[in-house]
Amino acid sequence: MRYLTFVAALTLPFAPALAQEAATPAVEPKPAALVADGLPEVPAELAAATRPYMENRGAGFVGWNPVDRSMLISTRFGNTNQIHRVAMPMGARKQLTFEAEPVGSAAWSPKSADIMLLQKDVGGNEFFQIYAMKNGRLELLTDGKSRNSYNAWSKDGSLLAFTSTRRNGRDSDIYLMNPRDAASSKMIAQVSGGGWGVSDIAPDKSWALVGKYVSVQKTDLYRLDLATGAMTPIGDHSKTVALGGGSFAPDGTIWITSDEGSDFQRLGTLDAATGKFTPKGPAEKWDVDTFDISDDGSLIAYVVNEAGIAKLRVMDVASGNVRTVELPAGIIGGIDIAPWGDIGFSFTSARAAADAYSVDPKTLKVTRWTESETGGLDVTQNVEPELVKVKSFDGLEVSGFLYRPDPKKFPGKRPLIMSVHGGPEGQSRPGFMGRSNYLLNEMGIALFYPNVRGSTGYGKTFVSLDNGPFKREDSVKDMGAFLDTLAKDKSLDAGRFGLTGGSYGGYMCYAAATHYADKLRANLCVVAISNFVTFLENTQEYRRDLRRVEYGDERVPEQRAKLIEISPLTRVADIKKPLFIVTGANDPRVPASEADQIVAAVRKNGGTAWHLVGTNEGHGFAKKENADYNFWASLLFWKQYLLN
Repeated sequence: MRYLTFVAALTLPFAPALAQEAATPAVEPKPAALVADGLPEVPAELAAATRPYMENRGAGFVGWNPVDRSMLISTRFGNTNQIHRVAMPMGARKQLTFEAEPVGSAAWSPKSADIMLLQKDVGGNEFFQIYAMKNGRLELLTDGKSRNSYNAWSKDGSLLAFTSTRRNGRDSDIYLMNPRDAASSKMIAQVSGGGWGVSDIAPDKSWALVGKYVSVQKTDLYRLDLATGAMTPIGDHSKTVALGGGSFAPDGTIWITSDEGSDFQRLGTLDAATGKFTPKGPAEKWDVDTFDISDDGSLIAYVVNEAGIAKLRVMDVASGNVRTVELPAGIIGGIDIAPWGDIGFSFTSARAAADAYSVDPKTLKVTRWTESETGGLDVTQNVEPELVKVKSFDGLEVSGFLYRPDPKKFPGKRPLIMSVHGGPEGQSRPGFMGRSNYLLNEMGIALFYPNVRGSTGYGKTFVSLDNGPFKREDSVKDMGAFLDTLAKDKSLDAGRFGLTGGSYGGYMCYAAATHYADKLRANLCVVAISNFVTFLENTQEYRRDLRRVEYGDERVPEQRAKLIEISPLTRVADIKKPLFIVTGANDPRVPASEADQIVAAVRKNGGTAWHLVGTNEGHGFAKKENADYNFWASLLFWKQYLLN
């Protein structure tokens, strides 16, 4: 009896505290690396309600093992994407890398597969290092400080070409290395600028095809002598021609994509002596995005971007005959033809998370290699988008993809969020929506993804229509045209429109907040440019000149004045509605200072500005725990300022 009394006495002092704790709503713990400034705490019940939508994952095809015929994929089972091996279709995913940072790309050496290389950065800073995987550990092959990118293997796997900024932190010089011996690394060509890369190494290893990316409209090609380092221009560099790919067939023929003589990228061959481009295959009315050549040179697999929907085609080189692989409307990536002929690729659609597949080039039979988990949800019931076309202020046709909530579940007029892609050399396409399906399926919010002028995929004329500071706001006007058209849609509630976007889409988000405050309830802007001049002055040096080509040169007084005029920070007094601003502290592209200055300015004016900072993130949140919390916070934002 004394024992029971003693136990009861021990429990009594804690009873009031327990009752008080039960009365306080539980909150979801914030990841330690996030700084939440001005945000409410996330209720645990919200995290629980969304959990199935947070647990979907995708698998991206990375490449083939030429010896055992296994497939490399990138997928996530923990906090970050890592490299896995899949031995056979629908086989187990065996994890190969176990890093704290994401690892999304890797490659076995050609022929022997005796070594696997990968690259990764730290905290999203994009200062990538190249590693060799040995006995479950990564062996550093580069200097650990500069920005490095591996470009191309020699056909026999003895050499790797890569670029590095190690000389001065700015210019992407070209290096060669036998990756089995890090000490063999040597600079083969010293260059100026950050847009350089080796497309491929000739079969005899005497020279390499090198590209200098100047802008989305222009790439200059060079012949790099691997013995002397001499760089010889290929073709007329005074021409504005966009080029892509650049691969040697076994006989030395160079295949490439080019928009020379066309508004779109076409597949064809290049004469290295004259620079002449010869289109091959049937005429396409859309861009050829990517391609690969079989080891024996007999066939080419290539992807055509038809208004955002990918089409996989297989060309017989000898006859020129082209066949199309039957796939649903979606997006294709990572084309790689195995030595035995199978075509590997990634595929995703509105009703399918990203997964890895292969195609038999003889029968065109599609074989699925992975089936990624989708949180237990039946994603085949997801909404598919409809294409919306609009005439903008000057008569130009622009389009986008509209996802509508189920009208039976959500009758009446629905709120809408417009989401603008980054780039600006980018394109919104009908892929898997992931977490955003919660907005559609559970909150009844329509989603619209526009492709304003300057987007890729619609030809070189269209992509150039926003270039420089004096055309920049024409793309902002496109957003206004979309908003006006969607406001007339009888199923949408024009009084509850919001807008979001990241990177360049983040600038568009700020710009919409200043230009269309009367049409929007709230704006959620991610890693966004707030002042073009400070952005250009503070973005990493290796990419500064590339961005000047697109946005304008802040060193030229006339352009500087216009850049300041059109910057959202200049017009911050026009921001009347709440903002939610998301920042990566290590962002090398859009520095965190771009967010800091507009948050301070909005608050100084008495406005509302939530601010979420990822101290271990860069240009967007790549770690799951951070991305999850960011999504929950965004739901609170939309509930408070869009739905209420």
